Formats: sequence, C-alpha cells, structure tokens
Amino acid sequence: MELIDEIKSAAKEAGKIMKDAARPKIMEKSGHANFVTETDEKIQKYLMDSLSGVLPEAAFLGEEDGQDVFTKKMEHGFVFVIDPIDGTSNFIYAYHPSVVSIGLLKEKKPYIGVIYNPYDDMLFEAQAGKGAYMNGERIMSSDAPLKDSLVTFGTAPYYTELRDETFDKAKALMDKCVDIRRSGTAAWDMCCVAMGKCSMYFEMRIQLWDYAAASLIATEAGCTVTDVEGNPLSYKGASSALCRARGVKEIPF
Repeated sequence: MELIDEIKSAAKEAGKIMKDAARPKIMEKSGHANFVTETDEKIQKYLMDSLSGVLPEAAFLGEEDGQDVFTKKMEHGFVFVIDPIDGTSNFIYAYHPSVVSIGLLKEKKPYIGVIYNPYDDMLFEAQAGKGAYMNGERIMSSDAPLKDSLVTFGTAPYYTELRDETFDKAKALMDKCVDIRRSGTAAWDMCCVAMGKCSMYFEMRIQLWDYAAASLIATEAGCTVTDVEGNPLSYKGASSALCRARGVKEIPF
C-alpha cells in the first residue's frame, strides 16, 4: 500500500471515531471559546500511534497534548501535522462539518495532504505535483470572477484583537462577491475553494495544523494560497491565510 493510501485509511478510521463519539467531556484552553474534547485527544493519539508505524522516521506536530510546537529539528525530514478535529466547536454542538486533517511536510514543505469529512463521507487528498482529488475524482477550483462567487472566511475567534480587522475585511467584500459564508473550520473552507464551491477564503490567524494539509489540496486544485498580504506561508506556525481560486487574480482587500 502506498504512503498516501495508509494516511487516507488512518483518516477514515479517525473520522469514524469522531462520528461515533457520544457527547464528550469538554475542556477549555487559552483564548476565547477555545475548546478541546476527550475525542480530540483520542483521535490524535490514534493517529500518532497509527502513522508512526507507517513512517517511523517522521516527527509529529498536533494540536493537543503539548505536541503543538514546531521545533528546529522539524525543519528537516518528515513531519506529520495533525488536527484531530478541525471544527471542535462544531463537533461539540453537532453543527457540521468537522474534519480530520493530516498534513505531511518534507523538508518544511507540503508533501501530502489528506482531509476527511466523516459526516458527508468526503475524502480530499493531494500529493505535491500530482493534483487534488475528492473521493478519487480530480478537483479544480473555480475560474469564475469574485463578483460571481461566494466567499468564506474565519473569524479567528481565539484572537479577539483581530476581530475588528476581520469584520472590516468581510464587510468590504460584501459588495465584491455574491455573499459570504462561515463554516467554523479552516481546513474545510479551503477544501470548498479547492472544489469550486466558493472562490475565496481568508482568516487573520490560523495554526499550522489548520493549513498544512488544506493548503496543499487547494494549491494542487489551482488555488493561490498565501497570507492575507500575499506572502508565502511559513509552514512553521501560525499565520494569516488567504486562499484564492483560479478566477480571483488579485487580493481584494
């Protein structure tokens, strides 16, 4: 079995854990409305145990259990970057979707990305230079202009100091697009741009585990993925994010 197939298999099993979970115990982390559940922790442990057998030399960076710091050592070799539940608040309130996100970096660059939405059984995958796929079918972002498209955005809810700038940008976009949506999961939003459901996503601050897999899937679907000022993503930690489909040529802020 190829490496990406092993990762996809792990993602689907993790999605089953998420979908089958009873209402979990909820714990708060630092930041406004920043939650973690026992299911997040259970899925991350499963993925780390499973994927360590697939690629033993890889390091792990994950949102939970103190695994969330990008170290100097991670700049070389392979690093699995895991978000066990992207959209934890959605998961807590059964406001779908929530997704499993697994990115694999090689020499600090995206190498493989797999994202699974278990509620709709949608599996996204990409390998660097090999295109993006959803449930085995090639996907491409939209070539429609912004004025004929939906936009999705994230509110960076854990960073209240970014609230005004976030909503100022969203307000300015209202006259430039059809309408605006918010899902509550950055990885899912970028997948929606990748498969042509909308033409742009932005957020003022997301973490590496939010974008490691999704940015590769979107890029392989023809999107341009940068920070909100148009600079390359660092793949070392938190960043703003802007994902534009093929039809959105300029940064519209």
